[in-house]
Amino acid sequence: MTEDKIKHGYEINELAREDSWQMAQTVANELLKGFDTLDGIEPAVTIYGSARLSPDDKLYAETEEIAYRLGGKGFSIITGGGPGVMEAANKGALKAGVSSIGLNIDLPEEQAGNSYTTKSITFYYFFIRKVMLVKYATAFVTMPGGLGTLDEITEVLTLIQTLKIRPFPVVLFDSKHWKGFLDWLRSSVLAKKFISEEDFNLLRVCDHPDEVVELVDNWYTRHEVTGKKALAK
Repeated sequence: MTEDKIKHGYEINELAREDSWQMAQTVANELLKGFDTLDGIEPAVTIYGSARLSPDDKLYAETEEIAYRLGGKGFSIITGGGPGVMEAANKGALKAGVSSIGLNIDLPEEQAGNSYTTKSITFYYFFIRKVMLVKYATAFVTMPGGLGTLDEITEVLTLIQTLKIRPFPVVLFDSKHWKGFLDWLRSSVLAKKFISEEDFNLLRVCDHPDEVVELVDNWYTRHEVTGKKALAK
């Protein structure tokens, strides 16, 4: 091997190490920022759902009501910080006078944060944002949404299924919207034994805001465990 090749290989290795170190610093900084900002917000409920929901949609009002009534029970509300369902949930939380948290994400086409948050963080990495959406939550309420919503809720279910977090309530709101998803899980995924019948016990389907509030509040009252312990072994 010539001296030039050795030098070239050394330079590549140095660049790789520098990139790895910079990424590690960014990850650590984002985690610390999240931990510092969200400390003390518990108990909290994370609400997922579409950013494309219109404010004049019935679902927007229902989301706002759920967040407002959960806030009345003393729960902080955590969302992805954007428009649509997230805006409605943060609006309800602000109206209730509880912490209204928006965890936004840095995207090529920037997602504007909504104006109803009392605490807001913008993350670069999706996976760190997901950690923060889960870590402090006592329950997860999933309103209708698209690919991002499916990604978030299936990850939560996987974390519960694999015992990485405690079995907190996971609510799917609007049975008509989720019917196709649940039917597919049963007819295809369960039929092939890729999941078990017991996995369906992780989910609760609700059609009215009062059902959601009662379910979450009753579970929390019985268990008295907060999201801060979610990642405890």
